[in-house]
Amino acid sequence: MKKYPELSLISILTLSLFLSSCSQKKLNKEVSWDKQCTSTKRHKSSMKSYEVFGKKYYPEYAELGQKMYGISSWYGPNFHGKCTSNGEIYNMYAKTAAHKTWPMDTIVRVKNVQNSKSTIVRINDRGPFVDGRIIDCSYAAGKELGLDKMGIAKVEIEVVKPSDKNKIPSFVAKKNKLDLFRAKSLMPSNKIAQLNDIALQVGAFKRYEGAEIYKKEYANLYPQYKSEIRELSSEDGVPMYHVWIVGFKSEQEVEDFKNNILG
Repeated sequence: MKKYPELSLISILTLSLFLSSCSQKKLNKEVSWDKQCTSTKRHKSSMKSYEVFGKKYYPEYAELGQKMYGISSWYGPNFHGKCTSNGEIYNMYAKTAAHKTWPMDTIVRVKNVQNSKSTIVRINDRGPFVDGRIIDCSYAAGKELGLDKMGIAKVEIEVVKPSDKNKIPSFVAKKNKLDLFRAKSLMPSNKIAQLNDIALQVGAFKRYEGAEIYKKEYANLYPQYKSEIRELSSEDGVPMYHVWIVGFKSEQEVEDFKNNILG
């Protein structure tokens, strides 16, 4: 060791360069939007309920065409190079995003309804854990939406390709469509007084807790209307919890709400 004291230093420098090279390779690699990157083990883990800041979240499978409406934010330098929820290294220059409940590798179209800009992202992380926010875009995706200047914006997000590991039951696909119709079709016979209500469905969940979280988010975003949960049985007899916005005076008001606020 005394004859070759530089060997240990060389070994350390070589290992450091190797690790740096591997990390940089991961960060520079742009993953194809149609490639499944989450391992089966990670997928199962990421679909379990979890708690953040005292609030519990219940991941739900998503179907093609499923939509959500709310606020989008973006995250960048402070997280660049760190691990995401599916085990990848976060690359702020790749078009990825964080979502609280949809499966990893779900491909989503994000539309900024305030400037009509849109982009496509792949979910590989969980978040954002702020009331009212439904998706957290990477820096690259956020820049395409104009979020680098706006900070946050109202968005519409739509599933354009469900995760290959997404085993959604058929009845969820039938019941999960964004729909508009009179609340009469949902009301029990003993609630005749409410038959004139008009409601807008904004979500459907297998777990009541998931519906409750979504209900609160919409209540915070649009306090002028009432958000409520209605339980319906699927064709298989399994209960589904639907989140509705009610309090509209006419169907035209609902259409205006959809077009001008939800986009």
